[in-house]
Amino acid sequence: MATRNWTLHLDLDQFIAAVELLRHPELRGRPVVVGGTGDPTQPRTVAATATYEAREHGVHSGMPLRTALRRCPDAVFLPSDPPAYEAASERVMAVLREFPVLVEVWGWDEAFLGATTDDPEALAADLQRAVRDRTRLDCSIGIGDNKHQAKLASAFAKPAGIHRLTTGNWAETMNHRPTDALWGIGARISKKLAALGLHTVAELAAADPAELARHFGPTNGPWYRYLALGKGEAEVVTTPWIARGHSRETTFPRDLTDRAELTRHLTALAEHVTQDAVDAGREITRVSVKLRTTPFLTRTRQSKLPAPTTDPALVTRTALGILDRHDLTHPVRLIGVAVEYTMPEG
Repeated sequence: MATRNWTLHLDLDQFIAAVELLRHPELRGRPVVVGGTGDPTQPRTVAATATYEAREHGVHSGMPLRTALRRCPDAVFLPSDPPAYEAASERVMAVLREFPVLVEVWGWDEAFLGATTDDPEALAADLQRAVRDRTRLDCSIGIGDNKHQAKLASAFAKPAGIHRLTTGNWAETMNHRPTDALWGIGARISKKLAALGLHTVAELAAADPAELARHFGPTNGPWYRYLALGKGEAEVVTTPWIARGHSRETTFPRDLTDRAELTRHLTALAEHVTQDAVDAGREITRVSVKLRTTPFLTRTRQSKLPAPTTDPALVTRTALGILDRHDLTHPVRLIGVAVEYTMPEG
């Protein structure tokens, strides 16, 4: 095979659960659900992930823990530990960067890789082996001509496999599938496409771009057809992503009506996000306070600071001032503080 450019998508298998199983090897083979404090009876907490054994009982990420408990009473529930997952992710990405590939990190558990090779499957196998040997985590790798193809291919590769999806086998692999099998088309858009008689990828690929533009707009309409043809961006960007801000929030097990209690929680959140800014080496320019009240109404108010700061007292005072601008006549179920950062120079 001739040497050419390839796009690979590496996806760590059941990542959060896998990290937990490394710490709790006695739980291997059992249904495990990770989320919240690990207490499935606590209201308003959801699953961050579930092992394949739990998924066989219909448990999935984003599901309320109470529902997960009903579906799988024998599951083991563990608390979420984001710092551990971030550390594990960084170890994986460090392994990838030792290879002659471009690495574009897309989250804790996935990355796109740009590679020039005559044997992408051999490269993928080497990557899998290195990640497994160095981190004890398994991954699935998709190979494509672009990110769209590679992303879909990694899903076909699960668990711990390698799959190639390119322009050459796109039609036979994708044409018969529903439109929401495409990366970037969800259930809502798929339903709208179906109402126009476009049920499959093949039907969408053959659709009139002008007609799609009329129904979905001049950008999105033709873009959906572009996806159905298997096209997509191929450039892998290695520039580190720089956060423009940060937030922390708390969902209460019971609705709060006491102003003093709200103030206490808001103060703690403001101090946390300020320390997060210090740890990140950034300064805060704007503060926002989010409240979710019954019946599930969410409102956000914000204030720009007079000058960039990392003074926790100033951030806290600003947050408390914003709280005064909120309607506090309804019980509060969630409170959050978000800050915007100065952007680094260069």
